[in-house]
Amino acid sequence: MPARPKRPCMHPGCPELVEGGYCERHQPKRERNAEYDRERGTAHQRGYGARWRKARLAFLREHPWCVMCEREGRLRAAEVVDHIVPHKGDYERFWDQSNWQPLCIRHHNAKTAREDMGAW
Repeated sequence: MPARPKRPCMHPGCPELVEGGYCERHQPKRERNAEYDRERGTAHQRGYGARWRKARLAFLREHPWCVMCEREGRLRAAEVVDHIVPHKGDYERFWDQSNWQPLCIRHHNAKTAREDMGAW
């Protein structure tokens, strides 16, 4: 059976031809992401267990609208309770409701991506 033709690396703009996926130069970055995820622990290990789910629902009942959408003049339901200042495992900060804000998925994902950039 003939070999498949090589294709460009999946990293944007990389012209390196590979048999599949990423070239050697870009592969380590993907491994670091996987390592970061492993070290991070599960959601439950990070404090997002049953107690958090109950507190989250109660907070969203009291604060049903995304604060970022409201600032933009829109009204969108909040789906996420966001930690304004990331708690980084500090459980006092984790449970401090003055550090919580209601966000829609779109705004939460954008905020989290900005904050986590350095971790990748």
